[in-house]
Amino acid sequence: MLDIAYLAETAEHDHAIEEINAEAFGPGRYARAAYKIREGGPHERALSFVAVHDGEVVATVRLTRVAAGAGRALLLGPLAVKPAFKDRGIGRELVRVAVEAARAAGAPAVILVGDEPYYGPLGFRRVPARRIVMPRPVDPNRLLIHEISGGALDALQGVMTHADHAVAA
Repeated sequence: MLDIAYLAETAEHDHAIEEINAEAFGPGRYARAAYKIREGGPHERALSFVAVHDGEVVATVRLTRVAAGAGRALLLGPLAVKPAFKDRGIGRELVRVAVEAARAAGAPAVILVGDEPYYGPLGFRRVPARRIVMPRPVDPNRLLIHEISGGALDALQGVMTHADHAVAA
């Protein structure tokens, strides 16, 4: 069993986070729909986390404020784990920590683009097709939501943007 500490992200972690994301997703990450949203403004550092082993950042997850129609949520991602630390539950624990932080901050929902078999057991389910439109193509089966407040999905409709660029509905 590894001794892993789950910590709030700080600016000191930025370089290690960038290296982990580059290794996990490569240069193609910049073309992804979720990345396009993240370009719209900063992530929520206080709601973003790292996993640290022996002083080394080995995994990371970030949350970014988003809007779709009148609804607001947090977009989870990127979630990345260094290859030597995969399949040890670190990614799942980071997701759990991030969702709990979102709940404590009063966020109505957490949304992500990912695989339902991985995220489903963590409380995520598919967003109904065409309910939320991403700024770039996304497989609709991979757009998932974890509703923290009942009915949060009802307010989310239309094009998803960074919350800093949301148009009042």
